[in-house]
Amino acid sequence: MPFKLVILWTDALVFVLLAAVALFALHVRRHDHLAAPWRKVARSPSGMAAATVLAFFVAIGLADSLHYRPAIAVKDGKAVYAVEVLSVFDKLAERLRTRKATTYSAPLATHRYTKESIELPDGRQVRDYPRLKHGGSHLRDPVADWAPDVARRCLYGIAAGSVIWFVLATLLCAGLARGGATDTDTVWRAIWRGGTEVPWRTVLVTLGVLLAVGSPLVALAAKYHVLGTDKVGQDVFYQALKSIRTGLVIGTLTTLIMLPFAILFGTMAGYFKGWVDDVIQYVYTTLSSIPGVLLIAAAVLVMQVYIENHSEQFETTIQRADFRLFWLCFILGIASWTGLCRLLRGEALKLRESEYIQAAKAFGVSEFRIIARHIVPNVMHVVLISVVLNFSGLVLAEAVLAYVGVGVDPTMTSFGGMINSARLEMARDPMVWWSLAAAFCFMLLMVLSANLFADAVRDAFDPRIRAARPFRLAARKP
Repeated sequence: MPFKLVILWTDALVFVLLAAVALFALHVRRHDHLAAPWRKVARSPSGMAAATVLAFFVAIGLADSLHYRPAIAVKDGKAVYAVEVLSVFDKLAERLRTRKATTYSAPLATHRYTKESIELPDGRQVRDYPRLKHGGSHLRDPVADWAPDVARRCLYGIAAGSVIWFVLATLLCAGLARGGATDTDTVWRAIWRGGTEVPWRTVLVTLGVLLAVGSPLVALAAKYHVLGTDKVGQDVFYQALKSIRTGLVIGTLTTLIMLPFAILFGTMAGYFKGWVDDVIQYVYTTLSSIPGVLLIAAAVLVMQVYIENHSEQFETTIQRADFRLFWLCFILGIASWTGLCRLLRGEALKLRESEYIQAAKAFGVSEFRIIARHIVPNVMHVVLISVVLNFSGLVLAEAVLAYVGVGVDPTMTSFGGMINSARLEMARDPMVWWSLAAAFCFMLLMVLSANLFADAVRDAFDPRIRAARPFRLAARKP
């Protein structure tokens, strides 16, 4: 085979979570009372715009979660595979990954950021800014050709993005027309008048903005370092894209680890009361009293000792880094289930006094069957709201942990690692600002989208919130 599939710990959990989401979606689709709140989410313009942006991040994260080791030779009829573990995203972004400069270079620069000694053909040495090996190397005269070349590539990128947008918009209109038994022109006019149940106009506008920004960046990245390079010459644009997976993994897998503890202990404490409630309250009160950073630091130290003593279990550097990421998600999950557990305990205390619960007890239904069939389904709205609200907090927590030195492995690219390295770069003269700016912009976009989507989910699922204005449920007639 030309490659050997590598399944990391976090890769397996990511696709388990993806399968769980798919099964949950199928279950919701079959039950109208479960689908009604999600239809309300789909009617929210801000929620759909945020979902469009999040879909972009998720696509990159999934592509970066398919790992393999490429074959480099054949020996005695058997393939010899490289030590380096790559992902599908690494293959797609091979130019960004392999084209490295020597040291710092500014965004879209053709020369290095600092002066160095250059030997002229006549043997003399001068202090000047050397040309970059890859950035703008195709330009004969960087001073005269740089601006027209950048403008031309931006226009090419915008044109390509426009074509992609038009194709996607046409496919959307064709699909809606086929489902509604009407023609595409009618659907197209309804979309742009804002007369559809789902705000597809908002989705298309958001998609257009993403393509208008992303397509020129991709076009420029073919010949330039779009967001500059870091101290070792690695492309900052590539680092920012690679950091997306780390943020998504921490935000989602921590939730996956946290939910079983929170749901099980929260519902049991509220339903059984008595000594069960006292024990569970004692456990999560004690756990909440331990400083989170100290708990994580101690766990990371234990994990590092385990890796050093069992190095034979980790063939490559990325496997060691991935195991540390998995361990970090596990510790964050253990440390963060207490808040949701308190909420579920309060909901279970109210539900256990409901008439249908008392009727189930009277008919002899077992306690755990009541919890599984009546308590847990009626607290899922609290679970969903908490999950989407905690996602952005976990993404930001990774940056804080990396800043204090107890985050992900230094060999793994993350937003926190970029910010931590930029801390020293900001003190340089001249100042190196683009690493911090890139991490800030990408993290801001991810967290803002997650927060907007969380607001839409909260408005749809929280029974105490009423919509401020009605949404149109059907398309207008032309």
